[in-house]
Amino acid sequence: MARPRKRHHQLSLVMPRRRDKNGQLRGGARDGAGRPKRPIAEGRASEPHRVRPTLRASEPVHVIMRAAPAVGTLRKHEVFMAVRAATMLVARHHEESFRIVHLSIQRTHIHLIVEVDNRTALSAGMQAFGISTAKQINAQISKRTGERRRGTVFADRYHAVVLTTPRQVRNTISYVLNNWRHHGEDRKPMQRSWKVDPYSSALSFDGWKEYGDRLTMYGAPPGYTAMFVWRPRTWLLKIGWRKWGPVSMFEVPGSGAE
Repeated sequence: MARPRKRHHQLSLVMPRRRDKNGQLRGGARDGAGRPKRPIAEGRASEPHRVRPTLRASEPVHVIMRAAPAVGTLRKHEVFMAVRAATMLVARHHEESFRIVHLSIQRTHIHLIVEVDNRTALSAGMQAFGISTAKQINAQISKRTGERRRGTVFADRYHAVVLTTPRQVRNTISYVLNNWRHHGEDRKPMQRSWKVDPYSSALSFDGWKEYGDRLTMYGAPPGYTAMFVWRPRTWLLKIGWRKWGPVSMFEVPGSGAE
């Protein structure tokens, strides 16, 4: 006859808390135990550490990266050039598996719409882009201040949403490229003459309702350097979204926009 399995005594009990000879509480569950959530910009909670969704090569992804508060506003020329350099580096090393198609830089975060082969490609591409951008931004800040900066640039994990329908893709393109209007950046003196966001890849987008001579119509000053991005390859980003109509450069994303 099989011997009954023993249950270890320590697994069946919850150890009570007790005081040692110095009066300190020992053992048991402690209030506030475990790794605390990392605070990030604007009091938002940390991005949950969940398994990333399964991705198909035919479905683009909307990604949001949030900056650490210590970095300050991202809408500066030095940050724009740092992000541009990072997109070029990623293009050289991840050309076939990870492609940035649309991008915009807001004060506290960066929006990307990317095409990826799979979940692994998204992770590798975002890691490369994040590390390169952080190094470039720290180098620019160090150059400006004269003091070497080595702190965190992006305070949390990136947030990713898979885009599966033409309407969702169309709305996300408008959301990303027109996000500056939601935040009122288009009313600031240095950007008031622009019709599209200078801190984005909007000049490369050929789906504007008011499409024309980009450098003249959109208000780009002489010598402006456009953001480096890829032409779309997926049906959703290249053709599918157009069934819902072109995007107006004057659309303002709703109250739920970032």
